[in-house]
Amino acid sequence: MASAPPQDALTGEEIASTTIPSPSPSTSDSRPPPNAFTHLMSPPKHQHHHNRPKRPRTPPAKSDPPTAQTTFLGRDGLGAYIANPTAFPASRVIYHTDTFVAINDLFPKSTIHCLLLPRHPEKMLLHPFDAFEDPDFLAEVKAETAKLKQLAAKELKRRVGVNSQLDQAREQAMDEETAGTWPQGRDWEREIITGVHAGPSMGHLHVHVLSVDRRSECMRHRRHYNSFATPFLVGLEEMPLRPGDERRTHMGKVELLERELRCWRCGRGFGRGFQKLKEHLEGEFERWRVI
Repeated sequence: MASAPPQDALTGEEIASTTIPSPSPSTSDSRPPPNAFTHLMSPPKHQHHHNRPKRPRTPPAKSDPPTAQTTFLGRDGLGAYIANPTAFPASRVIYHTDTFVAINDLFPKSTIHCLLLPRHPEKMLLHPFDAFEDPDFLAEVKAETAKLKQLAAKELKRRVGVNSQLDQAREQAMDEETAGTWPQGRDWEREIITGVHAGPSMGHLHVHVLSVDRRSECMRHRRHYNSFATPFLVGLEEMPLRPGDERRTHMGKVELLERELRCWRCGRGFGRGFQKLKEHLEGEFERWRVI
């Protein structure tokens, strides 16, 4: 498993909140995940053999895949979605296939923030820089990321596009039935960025797919912002990363997370003034959404 980054972009609270009980792979996909509250409040089942000692639970063998666990702790929390995606509601799991799971991030850092999780056993615990040395695997991930990006763009348009001037001009032309002269409308896919972190905070390989606004209540400190607004977020188009890239080094990653805060849209600098940046981003969001 990849070692922890030199400085996490996630908070301890976020990492701790990814502890997820999940049915083991042998459990039917149709069964819901265990609910601790329901279990505690349920009356005890009748037992015929009260004095029979409980058999100790055998832990998974070391040779078992990571998905053989029934609880995914902290940095391994994403493994629950890989192991049994149908155990989660549609509000969390967007879709899944034999090879990928797409989820909504539990702590979104933008209006739209999704994660693509490869289910390939030989790749899913590797650092992205190592996993994407395989050209065939990289091509597969890029193709699947493009699909998720399309879905994310459609959802972004649904949420914030009602006042878009470019879309309004197109809708008006269509209503007037001026065929052949319709404006292009807004390209919402250009408002979606994708990539992996140079120092992932979670153990399972994942690709971020998020809108450019970086506006969210979950964006709480400088490292949050810089992990998505600097080259710490490495685009898939940059993969495989060249051997001498500074983002492969400890100090290269730290430098990016500690950079001066700058608005992603206008480039204005805010030093270490995160709250001032947050206030500025609210205004930029309103200006960005109506383009």
